[in-house]
Amino acid sequence: MNRLVDRFGRTGTAALTSLIWALPMAAWAGSSDLSPIDKTAYPWVALSIGIVMFIVWLVLLTRLGRIPVAPRQRRLDLAQMSGSEKRWTLALVAFGAGLIAWLNAAATVDWAPLFAAIGSGKLGPILFAAALAVYLIAMLAGIGISWRKSRNAFLDRTRSAP
Repeated sequence: MNRLVDRFGRTGTAALTSLIWALPMAAWAGSSDLSPIDKTAYPWVALSIGIVMFIVWLVLLTRLGRIPVAPRQRRLDLAQMSGSEKRWTLALVAFGAGLIAWLNAAATVDWAPLFAAIGSGKLGPILFAAALAVYLIAMLAGIGISWRKSRNAFLDRTRSAP
C-alpha cells in the first residue's frame, strides 16, 4: 500500500482503490435488470459483495492519511495538478463513465427486436442505432483526446517543476 500511495499520491490511490467496490456495484446494477426476466441472475449477491467491499474501501481510506508521502510530482495528486490537468482528467473520467454506461446498457439489453426492426427498414430504429453508434464513437474519441491532453498537461507540470 505504501508503494501505491508513493506512486499515485493519496488522491490517486483512493480513486484507483475505489474499483474494489465500484465493479461489484456495476455488476449488481446489470444483474438486477436481468433477474426478474430470466431468474438466473442473483443481484443480491453482487450487491452484498459491493457493500462489503465499500466498507473495506472506507476503512482503507481512513488509513491513507497515516501513510508518509515523499514530496515529488505525482500524476493523480489533486493538490499538485494544474487547472488544465484537472479539467482534462475530469473530462477523461466523464468520457470513461459514458463508455462504461454504454457497455453496461449494451450488455443488459436484448438486441433482437432492434435488429429485426432495422432489418425491416424502419427509419426510427435505424436512426436509433446510428445514434448509439455515434455515442460510442464520441465516447471513444473523447477518451483518446482527453487522455492525451491530460498526459500532456502532466508532462508540462513535471517539466516546469523544480
